[in-house]
Amino acid sequence: MGDELSPRKLVAVFETPLAELLLRLGVELGFRSVLVEPDPTRLLGPPKPHGDQFVADLAAAGLDDHTDVVLTDHHRPEIGDVLRAALAADTRWIGIVGNPKHEGPHVAALRNLGVPDREIARVHRPIGLNIGSRTPAEIALATLAGLIADRNGRPGGFTF
Repeated sequence: MGDELSPRKLVAVFETPLAELLLRLGVELGFRSVLVEPDPTRLLGPPKPHGDQFVADLAAAGLDDHTDVVLTDHHRPEIGDVLRAALAADTRWIGIVGNPKHEGPHVAALRNLGVPDREIARVHRPIGLNIGSRTPAEIALATLAGLIADRNGRPGGFTF
């Protein structure tokens, strides 16, 4: 197995339908999956069988240079703090969901925390391949396909 497939980790931040799908499909695609949910009241029920790990913050997720971090909700008040922690860690890729037609709320949140623009630019938005995805399942599929394409140095389209 080559380095491009070495220990891959997918960290989905915030308990959402998208996070559930990312974790479930991510395991099937060879990712070690981690759900980060800072608010324990949002974790409903016991850990799901498709997730490897459930933690309260990014520090406990064990971020490294094989880790892809996806924030699955752009309305949560914690996005600035979570993204700042992800940017400070040695992660491979960081993204947050959102409509590409509008500046994401993460930009102002990070600026308010004193994060330089060059660091803010490392946060991908939108996430995933441009397939016109609308539902959580379509967004998860587009996101995982985009992560795999990026990891493998491919454009992720129909051009070979």
